[in-house]
Amino acid sequence: MPELLLTMKGITKRYGGIRALEQVDFELEKGELLCLLGENGAGKSTLMKILSGVEQPTQGDIFLNGKKIHISDPNTAHRLGISTVYQELVQFPDMTVAENIFMGRYPKKSGFVDFSALRKKTLALMDKLSIHFDPDTYIRSLSVAQRQLVEIMKAVSFDAKIIIFDEPTSSLTTEETEILFRIIADLKARDISLVYISHRLEDIFAIGDRITVLRDGHNSGG
Repeated sequence: MPELLLTMKGITKRYGGIRALEQVDFELEKGELLCLLGENGAGKSTLMKILSGVEQPTQGDIFLNGKKIHISDPNTAHRLGISTVYQELVQFPDMTVAENIFMGRYPKKSGFVDFSALRKKTLALMDKLSIHFDPDTYIRSLSVAQRQLVEIMKAVSFDAKIIIFDEPTSSLTTEETEILFRIIADLKARDISLVYISHRLEDIFAIGDRITVLRDGHNSGG
């Protein structure tokens, strides 16, 4: 039997008189890939911003493993094991891969950053995901696909139980998309649950387990 990991119940979000979400229900099972669909303005991003702590719901409840939780900010989401790989990558181009992944969480030695330990942690993470390039490479020298892999590694580094992908293949070639799908399959095999936002039906049919559709801020099917 599938194991229910996450429940969002009656999620409503209003911005003044504008209704972005109205009584939306959303469920995610352990180790599944759920595709979240809907036209622009349907409420997909707003719902995921609430799950990732970027926005607060006007009303509604969120349950993780059956326990009611309050996601006050992105740091709280990370502590709960919820991470997001955004379409617009927010990275520091003049810092290394390792520094970007563990930003704000660097191992220390005698009060200073332990760069040797940082490199080892990054290599261990790369081995875990079968991603291989130099941890000391500067972000500015990477391709878009490689930079996205860095964001995936960062998400996994928080011991993520849930990873949200926002239009992950929009800037990728066919070959790069196949690499991404391999990594996604590996994450599923580790019982990590994935929410995949995409307009590309070929992606959804290739990797999706289930589909939830939003329309005008309401559940429309799933």
